[in-house]
Amino acid sequence: MNRLLIFSIILFTISATAQRSPFTSLTEKNGKIGIGTTTPDELLTVKGKIHTQEVLVDLDGAVAPDYVFENYFNGFSEMMPEYKLISLKELEAFLKENKHLPNVPSAKMMQVEGISLKEMNLILLQKVEELTLYTLQQQKEIEELKSNFKHIEKTNK
Repeated sequence: MNRLLIFSIILFTISATAQRSPFTSLTEKNGKIGIGTTTPDELLTVKGKIHTQEVLVDLDGAVAPDYVFENYFNGFSEMMPEYKLISLKELEAFLKENKHLPNVPSAKMMQVEGISLKEMNLILLQKVEELTLYTLQQQKEIEELKSNFKHIEKTNK
């Protein structure tokens, strides 16, 4: 009888321990995993901070913004035929009206919809490439102004 009682207690303890999950904030619902949430809305939903060493994002059909340079140096882009680098005057007018860069979601839109890291990184790379081209254009203008100034100085001597 004692053996049966001890065996029952051990069995109950093992069973109770096995049912207690150490992952109290981990949820599975309809094949979706939630961490820190009981209502995962994607394959993996995490409500809270994530600490990782690296994140690899596949482009999966997205076009990397080399089209910016392709368009500038070739006059067109096969990768993105509709792309056009706008002038600084057009950019200023857009900024004055919209208070954000072209093709960049507004703060309000980001607040409501969030942002896709893949999409935002590609947009930011496009903007860096555009800034590079604006800088090159301005440097050419500076060099031309310097050259003209030197020519005028020589003429006035």
